[in-house]
Amino acid sequence: MANTIPISSQVEAKPRRFRLDSGAILLSLPAVLLVLGLFFYPLIFGLDLSLRANENAPDWSLTNYIQFFSDPDQVATIWTTFQVALPVTIFSVAVSVPLAYFMRQGIKFERLLTAILILPITLGTVMVAQSMLGYFAPNGWFNRALLSLHIIQQPILLLHHLIAVEIALFIQGFPFTFLLILGYMSAINPNLERASSMLGANPWQTFWRIIFPLSLPGIAVAFCLNFVANFSVFPSANLVGEPARETRVLAIAAYETAFTNYNRPLGTTIALIMGVIELLVILLVLWLQNRMARSAAISGGKGV
Repeated sequence: MANTIPISSQVEAKPRRFRLDSGAILLSLPAVLLVLGLFFYPLIFGLDLSLRANENAPDWSLTNYIQFFSDPDQVATIWTTFQVALPVTIFSVAVSVPLAYFMRQGIKFERLLTAILILPITLGTVMVAQSMLGYFAPNGWFNRALLSLHIIQQPILLLHHLIAVEIALFIQGFPFTFLLILGYMSAINPNLERASSMLGANPWQTFWRIIFPLSLPGIAVAFCLNFVANFSVFPSANLVGEPARETRVLAIAAYETAFTNYNRPLGTTIALIMGVIELLVILLVLWLQNRMARSAAISGGKGV
């Protein structure tokens, strides 16, 4: 009986050639031009402007960057911006994860609760700030309610400092963070939880060893998007914060330098420094997410 040779071994695999589809290129050309016009050109223009001592300087130099990092007040805005953005971002994600895990299984009045949670998105930054000015004022509803219940003896000052800006950012950013994490977590196959339960794992172990590792990419993306929005805060820091001192963030410093002191090159430099910091934080978060996901996979493979 003759030996049979598998068909797969008789047919040599031909290397796939990369082919350019002219139709796809033509269809994507308007989008490419739009991205170049709206993103890359302003970026290159801003980088060129930041490397000039003044707008009419013929040569490039690092004068603006040296001037920024040589000024302690300007450098302090970096730490101030982190103080504003990082805690509220961490808190938003920390609240969104268990809430999304609880709601993904389906609860009563789920649509109503979701609508209430995402309602602040429709209000806008200025309306949220104006509402806070009336609600948290010394004679506002919040303090009057606490005074009438004899919980406090004098009004609590919540406006025009750091905590007020963080409250405003949480109201605006939490719904977006929650929806991102809920959407990602809801896509996880529920059969994985049933299998984990059948193998003897309790809900806490199931969450930390299955749901949380699988949700890490969505959590990381939600963290990055929320952090970027909070790090570039401008209206809330002006309206409910103290932009001259405690809440003088990088966006305010860039605006004042460019349009109050009329130093556009230095203002552009501050804006670019803010963008670089945001990019570094995003890369760090994605690297940590990759490491945590890899550790979870190895741990699960060993059966620990």
